[in-house]
Amino acid sequence: MIPEDDSVRLLSQFIERMFLGDLYQTYSREGHSDEPTPRQLLKILVYAYMNRIYSSRDIESACRRDINFMWLLEGKEVPHYSTIARFRTLRFGACAESVMAEMSRFLYHLGELSGETLFIDGTKIEACANKYTFVWKKSVTKNLEKLLGKLAAFVESREELYGIRLVYHGQVKMKQVKKPRRKLYALKEAEGIEFVHGTGKRKSLLQKSVETLEEYLEKLKEYTKKRYVCGSRNSYSKTDPDATFMRMKEDAMGNGQLKAGYNLQHGVDSEYIVWLSIGPQPSDTTTLIPFLKEMEKNLGLSYQKITADSGYESEENYRYLDGSGKLSYIKPANYEISKTRKYKKDIGRAENMEYNKDTDTYTCHNGKNLQVSHVKKEKTRTGYEREVTVYTCQECSGCPHKKECIKGNHCKTPLEDRSKTLYVSKKFLEYREADLERIQSEEGCELRTNRSIQAEGSFGELKQNSGFRRFLCRGTQNVKAESILLAFAQNINKLHHKIQGERTGTHLFPLKKSA
Repeated sequence: MIPEDDSVRLLSQFIERMFLGDLYQTYSREGHSDEPTPRQLLKILVYAYMNRIYSSRDIESACRRDINFMWLLEGKEVPHYSTIARFRTLRFGACAESVMAEMSRFLYHLGELSGETLFIDGTKIEACANKYTFVWKKSVTKNLEKLLGKLAAFVESREELYGIRLVYHGQVKMKQVKKPRRKLYALKEAEGIEFVHGTGKRKSLLQKSVETLEEYLEKLKEYTKKRYVCGSRNSYSKTDPDATFMRMKEDAMGNGQLKAGYNLQHGVDSEYIVWLSIGPQPSDTTTLIPFLKEMEKNLGLSYQKITADSGYESEENYRYLDGSGKLSYIKPANYEISKTRKYKKDIGRAENMEYNKDTDTYTCHNGKNLQVSHVKKEKTRTGYEREVTVYTCQECSGCPHKKECIKGNHCKTPLEDRSKTLYVSKKFLEYREADLERIQSEEGCELRTNRSIQAEGSFGELKQNSGFRRFLCRGTQNVKAESILLAFAQNINKLHHKIQGERTGTHLFPLKKSA
């Protein structure tokens, strides 16, 4: 009853030829003979994701009613929805990366991957978290500072009241916050004071002091824990602490509302997703280097041509790719705007000034020289250090083009007293110039066109065709396992469509020749 060219047969044959030793190692014992094997459960999950079925209850229902799911079970019992949910998170989640690496290596062995050019892009997908359970790191830090001030003032007042020293040197430190409580309880035992509770009972001054201190210490513990959970991030969600609040493209209210989500990165080769990563970074710039290192470690494939959009441009990324012997095809951040008339007529930009390499000076629109003032070193969030050369003009007074040349309306210094300053990273400009030459070549145009089709197309397939816009699991490991299942399903569908269209072995879409 199932056609010979049905995608379910291709899926079954594909998974049967994969090595799943890491998946079987997550089980401590063998199941009953009438229970589905881990390999069969993986087939069921992937085939469900291929058909836009994501809920474990819906998957169980499909196993009872759909003949294709029954064929995959091979006469075994229909798994309970809780079994499917546990397999997705506890079993598959523990070895999802190794399964994806095995899938990509198998596609490479079949000749479906080129192994030369990788297209990288990222998108943000909403997490399975409530919208209003946010915790902001700046707010917590501000409240923590206020609390430490209140605690210091409270301890100082109680030292004067009871005539005992609660902390040393009048300072409240994290290691000493529990000492005042112990001394107050010792004072209670020494004086035989009983604490009372309930209406109509008057509390003693010592009891009020102890309860206030307990409240302060509880808040201190809460703020410390929140700062620890945040780590290097600026926010997190209480219902999913691994999710970070970021701005999504789907903004129904149009007010830029932040939602808890994850940054999903796809590495695509020949229309197949060969690797992916999940991270809390709101931007894509800092994700490129960890993505490539993790991919090469797990896959064993080293791509020589890396194609990405302008969101990945940075001096650190350029330097890493150049040092690794890779060719970068990254569109510069100013590539599109530099074609406009407004950009070309902006006399305040360094790109529109004449540069003299021998004297290392820029010449402004008024014919004055901007000379090197000093060289400063900057460190990024990732720890990368770069050198920025500062150029300053000493003859800006009385310049008729000063208003168009010097920008910044919020500067406190009046425009008449300001002079033109340029901040230039010479190494970055060298990398950008070499990269720009590559992307404007015929090969670069072909790769950038394919990046738009393949990398962005993978997210179009995920969000629009598959209708997946919100994760069902919580936690980075579970979310990554769910993303790998989606990538697995998308790759099998892509392989099936290529077989049906007789396009197997093709890697790039050719450029259309103009008439």
